[in-house]
Amino acid sequence: MRPFYGTQLANGLMLGTAQYPSPSILADAFRRSGAGVATVSLRRESGRERAGQDFWALIRDLGVPVLPNTAGCHSVKEAVTTAHMARELFGTKWIKLEVIGEEDTLQPDVFGLVEAARILAEDGFEVFPYTTEDLVVADRLLQAGCEVLMPWGAPIGSGMGLNNLFGLRAMRAHFPDVPLVIDAGIGLPSQAARAMELGFDAVLLNTAVAKAGDPAAMAEAFAIAIRAGQMAAEADPMEPRDMAVPSTPLIGKAFL
Repeated sequence: MRPFYGTQLANGLMLGTAQYPSPSILADAFRRSGAGVATVSLRRESGRERAGQDFWALIRDLGVPVLPNTAGCHSVKEAVTTAHMARELFGTKWIKLEVIGEEDTLQPDVFGLVEAARILAEDGFEVFPYTTEDLVVADRLLQAGCEVLMPWGAPIGSGMGLNNLFGLRAMRAHFPDVPLVIDAGIGLPSQAARAMELGFDAVLLNTAVAKAGDPAAMAEAFAIAIRAGQMAAEADPMEPRDMAVPSTPLIGKAFL
């Protein structure tokens, strides 16, 4: 797995912390999966409210790197301000940058995203941009100072999986040395395994685990699938063929 801004993760599962039935179930999901990163929203922290403090204490106890996000931001100014608040609160340079441009699909505003990424990178942030699989946008994000790209698999929370295999495969081939994370749209462990088989370095998800009937068991299933997909990619899988090829040699076949 490629390192993320010099940090080597324990595994390729980046797990969200929202929508769980209870804090104890959230903690169980992290323990059973061994997730490598916990993503958190600044909106979960509410300053002086006790609930926010308890949540932050829970996240610290997980003992994994924290990736704050700018979820729900719709402008460059809002995203940059939220990033600065998150850095002060969580004490990390990492920021998952979201600048939402379309309400129905929660598709990123890629123009605002590039601008916000440039501002934050110049200010010392290590930016994880939530983007599309567009190669031109990806190149602009790298030029803006990003060292990681996070293309969506499908709209946030949809569980549809990988909508554009061609685009994702092209991104992997176009940026062979850039750490790539599938962010959003994953609903099943098999979809996460497919992402890793394509050569991606990690998968970020939340709803598929938090809204499962048994979130902890689902988190563990995702961790196993991601590891299996990674092992498959490292094992150099065969190329698909259009024609059938016998797997048993013909030498020694009896003549009738």
